[in-house]
Amino acid sequence: MALLLTVALGLAGCSPVAVLNGLTADTGYVQHPALPYANGPHHALDLYQPLGRTEPVPIVVFFYGGSWRSGERAEYRFAAAALAQQGLLVIVPDYRLYPEVTYPAFLQDAARAVAWTFQNAAHYGGDPGQIYVMGHSAGAYIAAMLAYDPRWLAAESQTPERLAGFIGLAGPYAFLPIEDPEVQPIFHWPETRLCCVILRQIGF
Repeated sequence: MALLLTVALGLAGCSPVAVLNGLTADTGYVQHPALPYANGPHHALDLYQPLGRTEPVPIVVFFYGGSWRSGERAEYRFAAAALAQQGLLVIVPDYRLYPEVTYPAFLQDAARAVAWTFQNAAHYGGDPGQIYVMGHSAGAYIAAMLAYDPRWLAAESQTPERLAGFIGLAGPYAFLPIEDPEVQPIFHWPETRLCCVILRQIGF
């Protein structure tokens, strides 16, 4: 399953994800779509609840990629379903994107989604003591920042120490200097240089 999910995430970057979602079985889980975690059109999440579990299950909050400028939660149903079918409670939040916002707004949105998870996931059979943040590409950067830079969760009265772990797939963890002209305005380059410092400090 892990290999299949990794290959599928790779394909998501270069082919229509509708194909992958079309191959996804709708068994073994129930989807709770469009749950609001804050006010605003881009502040909703989809929750995938595994069926047949009698004990609280681990939770994965999955942040999709798209260079911080594209993507939506429905596109990653195939990834969420694959994890839910293995017995995990999976949450896929939307977050605001460029050009509507720039850094650090998407990190603030992500922190709100994780705070919502701490407060509400138990109602869906999740174990708040086993929350993992996971992401693909730009989403992996977001997940890493929540896990290793305490500022973002602190703003939501939470701490990274409450997280069970971080899982990153093909993420840009140390990209200074920012050379991609499409990414530079998202991070206010060259004025804002702190976005990647925490990741350099932990050895990425």
